[in-house]
Amino acid sequence: MSRLIPILAAALLLGLAAASPARAHAQLRAADPAVGSSIAHAPPELSLTFSESVEPAFCRVTVTNSAGAPMNSAPLHIDPQNAKRLLLPLKALPPGVYTVTWHATSTDTHRTQGRFQFTVAP
Repeated sequence: MSRLIPILAAALLLGLAAASPARAHAQLRAADPAVGSSIAHAPPELSLTFSESVEPAFCRVTVTNSAGAPMNSAPLHIDPQNAKRLLLPLKALPPGVYTVTWHATSTDTHRTQGRFQFTVAP
């Protein structure tokens, strides 16, 4: 029995060393306008920056006003200088509360999603 313990411990260590680390999902790292922010001037576009590169063809972002009407003015696209950043052109936003709903698929095919609000102050 005393010889079995070192063998089991060695097998456990080898198994842990051979295990590959899990890949992270594309987590939202920054938004402009920022999550929960109140801004004085409406932005021409929404910017979402993730922790890893995303596949824009498999991502979806919508900005809606308090009545639920979409405020996107053009299709979602990737920032040509940063594959972790999605850009969404917006219509002119009057003062009010806006909801951003997003689904992102990273280049490793994992999907994440979220929702937040920002306010354009009067």
